[in-house]
Amino acid sequence: MTQAPAIELKGISKAFGPVQANKDINIRVERGTIHGIIGENGAGKSTLMSILYGFYKADEGEIFIGGKKTEIPDSQAAIAAGIGMVFQHFKLVQNFTVLENVILGAEDGGLLRPSLARARGVLKQLAQDYQLNVDPDALIEDLSVGHQQRVEILKALYREADILILDEPTGVLTPAEADHLFRILRGLKDEGKTIIMITHKLREIMEITDTVSVMRRGEMTATVKTSETDPEHLAELMVGRKVLLRVDKKPATPGALVLEIENLRHVDKDKVERLKGISLNVRAGEIVGIAGVSGNGQSELLEVLGGYADATGNVRVNGQEIDLTGKHSDGQSRRARGIAHVPEDRHGEGLILPYTAWENMVFGYHRDPQWQKGLLMDNAAIKAEAAKKMERFDVRPPNPNLAAQSFSGGNQQKIVLAREIERNPDILLIGQPTRGVDIGAIEFIHQQIVALRDAGKAILLVSVELDEIMSLSDRIAVMFDGQIMGERLPSETDQTELGLLMAGVTEKTDKPIIQAIEEKMLAKTVRKGAKT
Repeated sequence: MTQAPAIELKGISKAFGPVQANKDINIRVERGTIHGIIGENGAGKSTLMSILYGFYKADEGEIFIGGKKTEIPDSQAAIAAGIGMVFQHFKLVQNFTVLENVILGAEDGGLLRPSLARARGVLKQLAQDYQLNVDPDALIEDLSVGHQQRVEILKALYREADILILDEPTGVLTPAEADHLFRILRGLKDEGKTIIMITHKLREIMEITDTVSVMRRGEMTATVKTSETDPEHLAELMVGRKVLLRVDKKPATPGALVLEIENLRHVDKDKVERLKGISLNVRAGEIVGIAGVSGNGQSELLEVLGGYADATGNVRVNGQEIDLTGKHSDGQSRRARGIAHVPEDRHGEGLILPYTAWENMVFGYHRDPQWQKGLLMDNAAIKAEAAKKMERFDVRPPNPNLAAQSFSGGNQQKIVLAREIERNPDILLIGQPTRGVDIGAIEFIHQQIVALRDAGKAILLVSVELDEIMSLSDRIAVMFDGQIMGERLPSETDQTELGLLMAGVTEKTDKPIIQAIEEKMLAKTVRKGAKT
């Protein structure tokens, strides 16, 4: 007798007004397997999983759990059906302990003490069974993101989940932490658990999944055994055309020094030192990539260099000192010195979403004499130039009168890139260039960055995507806890070494990598506690 699948979705459709997010989707997930779901940004992956977890109700279709038709009107019903979800942005109370977070919403009656006692015992057993070791009395705010993710998994297992949904689970992990997560997932699979993993990282799909389903424009285009496919085929299924997955570039020919940073320090509004003596150089005709787990000072480095935040130390562009603390420390003065900036947060800092594409394409440069017509701005000339930029950067649709919020994430990013790159800057600061961007747009954006380098410009690149750093950069600097831990050439390093540097481990060690990382993170937490 054939065993019923863990999950079967039949004819699932969901629309939000005129937008058809899911259209007649059928998917079957076998028990005790790791099933990947991939697709471009906006393909409908998260909507589908939100229906399965009870956040949305499908307009049409049926859900079967273990062969039994199941109604899932809310997340409580999903949990009761044995489904747990680990979100990309963790749902944890930062000033609660691990133990308190695990039992939150699953207490045994009105008395908290018996619930905590029972949870402590269950937690210990789960940690032993699945390599999910974490201190139950630690505060969430003191844990690394890798340990916080373990807490999310423990929460689901504590609620006796047999099916785990993970949304972009490695987005905030070092390579070593990602490898450890995969060992955990394989252990869960060996114990009979079923895992659904949403990710855009094709390498991870190939490494960890048994089966992969591909979505495009709200429809399920294919489900294949992972062993019978390859990244190139999956990318083509996602986009509908062949995609170059590697960055095609010639060796760099670095020229004169463009950006010089010496002993750069920055203290945030909470009096926490975020940059601790950064020294770094970038030459004309090279891409210097900054690797690191999010939250280790990379964002602050871009903010200081872009004129958004004050600092101490020395920064020179083309040999001339930049004011870091005075009234001339702002974005306008930086642009006047040949610095262009593509910020990490395109919605918060790169665009004004209700404004049109042509307005967004001139923001920051609107005072230039070429756009003035007497006392007013020459809007006709700005619109005409915006249309040309949209054509050159393949912005779709190529309509400069559309509001920025009407474009997809990839096309919004192209608008920002076109504005900054077309100014012919001496140095481009670029943060998370392909965050939330479709795989086809990623290929185009990478080509534009390399073309700017080949035109003799200096580029400082910040990305949490280590594959992107490795393939785009001519030189890599690794940041941890506000400091640069070392520089490497991509041809002379690998993801293991970079992953250790990203966790602050600079010395050679015979310990298991994840143990060395955990010890370093613990030491960082102890130092933090001592300061507070």
